[in-house]
This record gives sequence, C-alpha cells and structure tokens, in this order.
Amino acid sequence: METLLLNAKNEGAIDAAAKILKNGGLVAIPTETVYGLAANAFDAKACADIFKAKGRPGDNPLIVHICDMDMLGDIVEEVPEGAKKLAEEFWPGPLTMIMKKSEKIPDVTSAGLPSVAVRFPSHPVAREIIEKAGLPLAAPSANLSGSPSPTTFEHCVHDLMGRVDGIIDGGASSVGVESTIISFAGEKPVLLRPGYVTLEQLRETLGEVEISHAVLEKLEEGEKVLSPGMKYKHYAPKAQVTLIKADSETYVNYVNEHEEEGVFALCFDEEAEKLSVSTVTYGSEFSDEEQAEHIFEALRMIDESGAKRVYAHSPKVTGVGLAVYNRLIRAAGFDVIEL
Repeated sequence: METLLLNAKNEGAIDAAAKILKNGGLVAIPTETVYGLAANAFDAKACADIFKAKGRPGDNPLIVHICDMDMLGDIVEEVPEGAKKLAEEFWPGPLTMIMKKSEKIPDVTSAGLPSVAVRFPSHPVAREIIEKAGLPLAAPSANLSGSPSPTTFEHCVHDLMGRVDGIIDGGASSVGVESTIISFAGEKPVLLRPGYVTLEQLRETLGEVEISHAVLEKLEEGEKVLSPGMKYKHYAPKAQVTLIKADSETYVNYVNEHEEEGVFALCFDEEAEKLSVSTVTYGSEFSDEEQAEHIFEALRMIDESGAKRVYAHSPKVTGVGLAVYNRLIRAAGFDVIEL
C-alpha cells in the first residue's frame, strides 16, 4: 500500500487526511496523548482494517474520538450524570469514558461489547481532522500491536509505512501516555486504565471511583478485555524487561551487581551517572509528568540500542505515576522485583 505523508502545517494537508477518512481509509493522526490510527467509527470495514494494519487482537475495543459534544448523540444511548460532570471538567483532554453504545456503532468498533469508549481530544489537528471529515473517528494507538506507543510522526512512519493510507505530522505528543479510561457501563464508575487525568482527580469530581484489578494485575485466563490497554503484555520492547521497585540507592546497587553484556537500565535522569551499565532515562524522579511524556520514546530507544535485558526503575504509583507504572508492568509482562 502507498502511504501518503502529510504535514499539518502545509495547506491542504488536513483536507487530504479528512478525504481519506471519508472514503473509508486509515490515517495516523496526532493527539495530545499518543498518535492514533484513525478510521470512520461508523464504518465496520474501515475499523476492521485498523485491526489488520496493527495486527491488533479483535477483542481489544477501539476508542471513538469526537470534536464536539453534539456528536455524542449518535455514539451513545445516554450520557450518565457522572460522565457529564467529567466532560465539563476534563474535556477536551486526555480522558476516555465508556458508556452504552448506540446502534450506529458497529460491533467491530466496540469489540463486541454493548458499550463504547469515547474521547474528546484537545489536540487542534485531531479536532480539525474530525471536523473536516464530519465523522467520529475510531483510533487506537498508531503502532504495531504490542510495541511501544508512538508519540512522534517518525514512530508512526517506522511502524505503519506501507500499511495505512496516510500519516500526518502534527508534532510530538505532549502528554506521552494514552488517555485515562473510566467506565460508566456498570453500577459504579470504574477506572480501567490510568492516565494523565489521575484517580485522585476523578474521585475529587465524582466521589467514589473503583479501580479495576487489571490496572495493577494481569487479567485472569479468559477474562474479557473491557478497554484498550488491559492486555497482559503490551507496550513492550524486544528486550526482556524487569521492573524494580526500590529506592534509588538500592536500585542502582542491584543493577550494578548485574552488569553484563546486553544489560541496560531504564532509569531516572538523576541515576544515569551512578550506573555501570548502559542507560536510557525517562525523566526526573521528581516529575511524574516528565516520565509520562518520555516513557514510550525511552522504550523505543531501548529497541534501537539492541538491549537484551532491561532493569527498569519503577515510578511511584500515585498521580500520573500510576499511569507510567501501569505501562511499565505491561512492558515487563508483570516481571516485578521488590527490594
């Protein structure tokens, strides 16, 4: 397949992307979280093509992106009061809400579930493309399934060139991890995937919010995937990753004791000079937001380095740090050492 490469700054680029999408094609588009591989959310064939292009399992639902609240009426049966409160507080932004889907949403888009995940992105290019296309866009991350999510145009080109109809450059993603996902499909709101909108912020707005066991643990055998990002091994580089939960001094000493060929440390900026193995840093120990912005880029750098084994220093598990931890335990396939 020939892939059209576009730059959002160039005249006609947004229109070209929108035309491809209206005609049932696939376009990788920028959002504030990560780049998404977009298709018409109402077009079952186009959404099925997303799964093929990514090599994505069919039981992993897609997130539908909108550019104004009026679009919700065609996507969901009703908007619960809690969802309205969160929309007022966090939309547009990095928050996805799961609600009962309308009949217009094909089963392939929702992976056969009676609910659908919806997000209103804040990225101006994403919103303009949705508006020009005149359609809600289903868009998971624009990478090959299982590999680190893409936060730049170059990442999308590396993974999807020749697999999709278009890729549009809108600059680097500012958030760096996928959106927070909260479900209103049951009796109580449940956090299914942590992100930049934190559990603490959700509880501040809604009161009680449960947290799915799948945020910190792997799914049980045969358990249904209720949202993107719940798969057992995800976001993973080719190297074997082990997550180390320890203070900085203990982490550095442990890694230095395991120095051998092919060993890398995925560490905080402040630790790099203390380590005797090759390092890739993913931000300051004291900035969750910085860690979130750089974690996927760091995982891709590890791939490029040829690392065979990686000891990753665990972030904290509160605030935005919970989102980074959630991505790292999946990148590690839940191989965690607590010291």
